[in-house]
Parts: sequence; C-alpha cells; structure tokens
Amino acid sequence: MPLKLYAYAFLGDFILLYPVYALLFSDSGLTVPEITSLLVIWAVSGLLLEVPSGALADTLSRRALLVAAPLLGAAGFALWTAVPAYWAFAVGFVLWGAREALESGALEALVYDHLDHDGAAEEYAKVMGRARSVGLVAVALSMAVAGPVFAVGGYTGVGVASVLACLACALVALTFTERRAAAHDEDPTGYLDTLRAGLAEARTSPKVRSALLLVPAVTAIWGELEEYVPLLARESGAATTAVPLLVLLVWVGATSGGLLAAYGSRMRARGFAAVLAVGGLALSLGAITGHPAGFAGIAVAFAMFQLGGVLADARLQERITGPSRATVTSLAGLVTDLCTILALLVYGAASLVLPHSALFALFGVPYLVIALVLSRSGRRLRPRGEDQERSEVIP
Repeated sequence: MPLKLYAYAFLGDFILLYPVYALLFSDSGLTVPEITSLLVIWAVSGLLLEVPSGALADTLSRRALLVAAPLLGAAGFALWTAVPAYWAFAVGFVLWGAREALESGALEALVYDHLDHDGAAEEYAKVMGRARSVGLVAVALSMAVAGPVFAVGGYTGVGVASVLACLACALVALTFTERRAAAHDEDPTGYLDTLRAGLAEARTSPKVRSALLLVPAVTAIWGELEEYVPLLARESGAATTAVPLLVLLVWVGATSGGLLAAYGSRMRARGFAAVLAVGGLALSLGAITGHPAGFAGIAVAFAMFQLGGVLADARLQERITGPSRATVTSLAGLVTDLCTILALLVYGAASLVLPHSALFALFGVPYLVIALVLSRSGRRLRPRGEDQERSEVIP
C-alpha cells in the first residue's frame, strides 16, 4: 500500500502548471483581486463539497472516489490550456475544488484503515508524512521542469503535461486495495446515517473536537500563502524563468517538514508550539527582506508548517473511534476551507495597499499567536483517562 500511495501522491502533484498558473492568470490580463477571486471560487467549491464527499467516502467505495478525483483535475487543466479566460479559470477551479473534496477524508481514511487492519496504525504519521513529502518532491520537480518545458512549449506545453499526470494518477488509484474496520450492528448503513454519525462524534467528543480544530489552525494560512509565492518571487526582482527555482527552494523546505513527521510523533505541546513559533518568525523575517535571499527563511517556515500539519492530522486520526472516519476528517477540511477563504479575502483586499512581502510578513503573526495559545492551554486540551499517556504529545 505505501508504494502505491507514494505513486499516487507523486503523480497527483507532478503538475507543471502549479508554479506558473498564477503567472498564466496575470499574463492573461487578470489583476491580483481577480486572481484572488478565483482562489476564493476554488476554496468555496471545496467547502461546499467537503463534508458531503466525506460521508460519501464512508458510504461508497473510497477507491472509486480516488480514481475520479484526478480525472476532474485533468478536465480543469485541459480547459485552462485550451481557453485562457477568466470564466475558464473559474470552471477549472470548481473542478479542482471538487477533486480535492473527493480526496480529502477518503485518502486519509483509506490509508488509516488499511494500516489499522494490518496492525500498523501507529505508522500512519510516518506513512502520510512520507506521502506528503513525495507529493512535495513532485511539486519541486515540476518547478524544476516547468521552466524548460515553458521555454519550449509555453503554457500549452505545461498544460498538456499536467493533464497527462492526472490521468496516470487515476490509473494508480485503480490498483488500491480498500480495507475497512469490521462493521457492527449499530454502525450507520446509509448516507444520511453516516453523515449524522460523523457530525455527532465531532460534536460530542471533546478530544476529537480539539484535534479537529488544530488541523485548520496549522494548515489554513500557509495553504493560502503558497498560492502567492510565485508573485512574491516576481516582486522580489526574479525573472519569470527564475521564479520556479525560488518556489522550488520553498518546497524543498516543505518536503523536509513532511519527512520529519516520523520523528515528531511524540512531540509535547510546548514542542509543537515551538515549531509553529519558529515557522511564523522565519516566514515574517524571510518575506520582509524583499529579496530572493529571503526565500531561505520562507523555506524554513514551510518546513515547520508541513511538520505541524502532518502531526495534527495524525492526532485527529488517532482520536476518531466511530465508523465515519472520512466524514470527521472532512469536517476538519471544511473548517480549513472556511479559514482559507477568510485569509484569501483578507489577502486580496490588503494587496490593494500593501506589497506581497509585507503581506507574507503579517501572515506570520497568527502562527506566533497560535503558538502562544498552545503553550499556555496545552494541559487543558489533553484528553483524560486511558489516553493520558498519549496526551503528553500534541494537545
């Protein structure tokens, strides 16, 4: 299973459009607020489909959803390549949002249940950390390759390559083996019952709820900022052909963060808070330089945020005990989407008066606040009873 998962993660993120699509929008005549509106459309699409698709993954085949997801991505990228206009970009982002919603919850649940079936649930953080790192390696390679491909084939070349990667990703998903926990008489059997069970677990279990909220607190802001990294690179004075290399540096940092997850699974609350604090400081200091050299600091920040995101997700999977694992995981994705939309709106409005460097620096501050809150309230967030030993890890 891990090797197939890594292949799926690699092909799903080996998208040559990733490092240049913001430039595609800009070169097609779109302003920063218009680009931001597209990102909001993307986020809203995922928001509306997040929880329904999670319940669908608990009711139907998770493997089938993971096959369909990259096919939607392929359709969107094909549209961008064929029709570089605002409406086409908007439709493409709707398809992209649907793709992410189908994968969110379904992938985590499929992997966790597969490992749990084999008695290796404790390996989840390591496996998913590596999978995310493989995905980031794919992003990094796409950044390295995008420049030469763009130089030869322009936006059409990188678009066609992106479509082919999505099609290959769907083929890999066909080889997945789906395993689930043994069903009990009281387990939900229908879509609505499954949805209600997931919502009930998130609402009534304090330890699940706290772990669920930790995921968006860590991932929402930097997940939004990554979309503007190419524009920050161009603002710093980098040429268009050099932008993918600076973005590559940032994603090398994020990749290392995923690999560190295997060693951080027993991290205490204050250690986790320190990770976020280091990330926030590195982000702000790296961005405020207004120089390409500052991207080294941004790379460190993304490493810390990726590490924190993997550990937060692993903690959530450990605490889910009901049959609606994908639904509960999708709830975390829903809250993340809401926070991302808010961050996008703030960024888009502020971009009218502030440069990208100042905005990146300001967006590092919330991580410092979150780190302070976690360091002070970690003890109150720890579960009681039989989970007390595990509660010494992340709150």
